[in-house]
Amino acid sequence: MYKTIKNSAKALIPKSFLFKNELFFRKFHSIFYIGKNHQCNICNKQLKAFISLGNYDLLCPSCGSLSRNRRLWKLLNDNNSINGNILHFSPSRSLYRTLKKEKSINYYSTDFEDEFLADYKFDITNIEQENDKFDTIICYHILEHIVEDRKAMSELHRVLKPNGTIFIQTPFKEGDIYEDYSIITPEDREIHFGQNDHVRIYSVAGLKERLENISFKVKIKKFDNHTDDSFLGLKSPETVLIATK
Repeated sequence: MYKTIKNSAKALIPKSFLFKNELFFRKFHSIFYIGKNHQCNICNKQLKAFISLGNYDLLCPSCGSLSRNRRLWKLLNDNNSINGNILHFSPSRSLYRTLKKEKSINYYSTDFEDEFLADYKFDITNIEQENDKFDTIICYHILEHIVEDRKAMSELHRVLKPNGTIFIQTPFKEGDIYEDYSIITPEDREIHFGQNDHVRIYSVAGLKERLENISFKVKIKKFDNHTDDSFLGLKSPETVLIATK
């Protein structure tokens, strides 16, 4: 039902108008999900249920956050990382709206392909900002799209403040990193990497090693089932890499 409504709206209404008025449209649909079984930690709405998506993800009917957005928001708060200068690549709309309202931070949202709500258009392999600028960088589901990922990692290291933190997530596989630069068509990338604009699949150990070779210190944060997972609509298992300079 949700997918049908979403696809109909996207077909009939311009994307820019939908993005701008998303919360207004969600108000009507979210009425049917009011309850006390769950809570979205981004919009703080109490819910009878999250919307179950076809990929087994859970969507907040009120703000549109996915489980990984809510996990990230919890991580940012638990690590006291909502401060100073924050650089956020291709932000989800729910977190963009939330962080944009935070008056205690300088929020730099960026999206190079104009697919997300963002205020800047930085090339991650050549970030037009000074050295040692950002206290926190959010790099979720970005690096698997970047051919020159080592160059991107070097730029992230350059613009991160000493003792600053980067939260990194990508799709992961067991074993070694799988990449083959001869695979260039969207159709072949879909077959080999799982999505038509991905250029590799990282392993957790492989991404950690690649980051450490750029001089990051890296911690692997693995989430299995926790007591608050169901209440907050979080998915487990899930892995996030936390890199510091």
